[in-house]
Amino acid sequence: MHMQQAGVRFLPHLVMAWMLAGALLAAVPRGAQAAEVEGVKLAEQISVAGQPLVLNGAGTRYRAVFKVYVAGLYLPRKTHSVDEILKVGAEPRRLQLTMLRDIDAAEFGKMFYRGMEDNMDRNAFAKLVPGVMRMSQVFTDFKRNKAGDVIDIDWVPGTGMTIHVNGKSAGEPFKEPEFFAALMRIWLGTKPPDWKLKDALLGKAEGAAS
Repeated sequence: MHMQQAGVRFLPHLVMAWMLAGALLAAVPRGAQAAEVEGVKLAEQISVAGQPLVLNGAGTRYRAVFKVYVAGLYLPRKTHSVDEILKVGAEPRRLQLTMLRDIDAAEFGKMFYRGMEDNMDRNAFAKLVPGVMRMSQVFTDFKRNKAGDVIDIDWVPGTGMTIHVNGKSAGEPFKEPEFFAALMRIWLGTKPPDWKLKDALLGKAEGAAS
């Protein structure tokens, strides 16, 4: 009898504990949560230039049968529209690449060059060649991209496109909005190197981080 009464008295405290735990979980900032792709955790929300961005989608870049990197696309708001993503203006964006294997940095730069060339009109691409060559040199200077390296490619309004490798700046910004849009076409254009990754970044693929 005494044990039953003690249990009854304890029940309200247990309910209160459950409610408190639920409130604490609800109070955890969304940015503290993470999606996970190939063991790489990607925050659901980040901040670039003081503005919040959400994870639109994420996926794995394959080259033949090899996993090269995990890519995550951060935007001001989620969208499936490539045109909306490429409208670069007063709002920041980020493409984050996390390397899954070591790769020669010069070869990595060539992959970017070919990807931009494949997804642009020849005349439009010709105008961007100086910037493309400078970007290729940025990666060449790193000699080798290693598994675990994180490359952040940001569009920062008023500054331009910036590249950071493991949090360190990799050269001067690329100021032309057209250049950032052209770079995004590597993954989101009409001839992406990996269609499944394109769908994943757009949040369309089953199991995509969206």
